[in-house]
Amino acid sequence: MAGIAGIALGREARGVEEALDAIAHRGPSGRHVQVEAQATLGEVWGPAEARYAQDISAHALVMDAEAHNWAEIAAGAVSPRQALLDCYRQRGPGFVADLDGAFALAIAGPKGVFLARDVVGKSPLYWGRRGKDLCFASEIKAIARWTRDIEEFPPGHYYRPDLGLVSFQSVEEQPPVEGDAEEVARELRARLVRSVQKRVKEGEVGVWLSGGLDSATMAALAARQTSRLETFVVGLPGASDLEHARVVADHIGSRHHERICSPDELPGMLEEAIYHLESFDALLVRSSVLNYLAGRIASEHVPAVLSGEGGDELFAGYGYLAEMPLESLPAELVDITNRLHNTALQRVDRCSAGHGIQARPGFLDRDVLAYALRIPAELKIAGNGERMGKWILRKAVEGLLPDTVTWRPKEKFWEGAGVQGTLAAHAEEVVSDAEFAAERAVSDSVTLNTKEELLYYRIFKGQFGDSVDPALVGRTKGAPSV
Repeated sequence: MAGIAGIALGREARGVEEALDAIAHRGPSGRHVQVEAQATLGEVWGPAEARYAQDISAHALVMDAEAHNWAEIAAGAVSPRQALLDCYRQRGPGFVADLDGAFALAIAGPKGVFLARDVVGKSPLYWGRRGKDLCFASEIKAIARWTRDIEEFPPGHYYRPDLGLVSFQSVEEQPPVEGDAEEVARELRARLVRSVQKRVKEGEVGVWLSGGLDSATMAALAARQTSRLETFVVGLPGASDLEHARVVADHIGSRHHERICSPDELPGMLEEAIYHLESFDALLVRSSVLNYLAGRIASEHVPAVLSGEGGDELFAGYGYLAEMPLESLPAELVDITNRLHNTALQRVDRCSAGHGIQARPGFLDRDVLAYALRIPAELKIAGNGERMGKWILRKAVEGLLPDTVTWRPKEKFWEGAGVQGTLAAHAEEVVSDAEFAAERAVSDSVTLNTKEELLYYRIFKGQFGDSVDPALVGRTKGAPSV
C-alpha cells in the first residue's frame, strides 16, 4: 500500500517528511512532498503503486488508492491522479461516490484540504488537529508526532472545511435480488471473476492462501487469469491451513511458498507485529502474527497479494450466524461488514504495508459488495438438512476447487494456522491474576477482556505511550472475556 500524510499549513515540508519517515515501510519505492500555499502533502509508495506516482509532482493530490475506473470517470485524463483531480474540480467532492476501488486521498485547494475514504475503509486514514491546523496520515504513528487529538477518519465520508464531514456512501441492507439459486450463483461467479480481473496483473500479484474457501476462491480465479501465480501460507506444525493450502496449490498449479513456525517463535514476533498493527485487540493480534510473517514472505516475490477478507461478512461464514433467525441475518451481516475497517481490514493493511506490498481483498470489490448485500439470507445459510454458512458462495465456485475445500467448514484465521491457545497460554505464564485485576481497566471507556489482551496492551503501551487513546483501537465483536 501507499502511505499519505499532510497538514493544512504551507511550508511544512520538514514536518511532513518526518511523518513519512514513520510510515516509510508503506512505500519503499519512492516518496514526494508537495508544498502548496495552504497545505503540505506527502506520499510514499511501493512497487505496486509506482505507475500511479509518475506525475505526482504535477498535482496537489496524494492517495493510497486503487482507482480501477479512472479512465471512465474523467474523459481526457491520462493518469489516475489527473483523473481524480479533474473530477474533483469539475464535479465537486461527491465524485468519490463513483470511484471503483479502495481509497484514502487528500487534495489541497483554495477551500482547504479535502479528505475522503472508501466505503468499507480498506485504505486507512486518521486525522486530527495540531492547534487549529488539520493534519492526517495513513497510520497513527505518523500523526501522533503532531497531535494527541487523533480520530479514525470514518469510511464512506469526505471532508472539506466549508462543508464539514459528509457521508457519501454506506453499507446498508438492500432489497433482495430475484432469481433462483442457479441464477444467483452464476451472477455472483461472474462478478467475482471481474473483481479478480481488476486486481490481477501478470507477474505482479500473489495470493495469501490459507486453504479456506475465501482465499482459495481468489487463488482459483487468479490462476485462470495469469500464467504464473505465487501463493503463500504460514502455520504451526500440523495446522489444517497448511494441508488445505497444499491441496489448493496443487489443484490450481501455483508456485507455493510455505513457512512452518515453531510455537516458541510466536512470542518473539509480537513486538514487531503490534507496532505495525497499532492494536492490542486479542483476536486481531493473534490472527496478525502469522499473517504478518506471510506478508514478509510474499514481499520477497510479489508487490501485491489477493486476500479473502470480506467473504465471511458478506456470505455468513461465521458459525454463530448459522444459528440466527434468517430474518435477523441481513442486519447482522451489514453490522459486521461495517466493523471491518478497524479489525480484519486493519490486519490486512498492516500485514502487507509493513513489508511495502499491497493487499487486495477481491470480495470487497464495489460490484461484488453491491450484489452480495442483495442475496437473500436463505441462500447464504442453506444446506441439505444442515444449515451451512456461505452456501451460495460455495455453489458459485463449485467445480473450481476440490470439494474438500469448497465444502470445508469455517475456521478462524488463527485457528486454521494452528495458533489456537499458544499465545493465550503464554499470557497465562507472564501475567498473574493480581496483575490482570489491577491493570485491566486501562481507561474510563476501555477494559481489557483477558490476560492475553493485557499482554498485548503492555507491548502497545510501551511502543506508543500516552500518544494514542486506547479507545481509538478497534475491538472484535464477540471477543471472549474472562
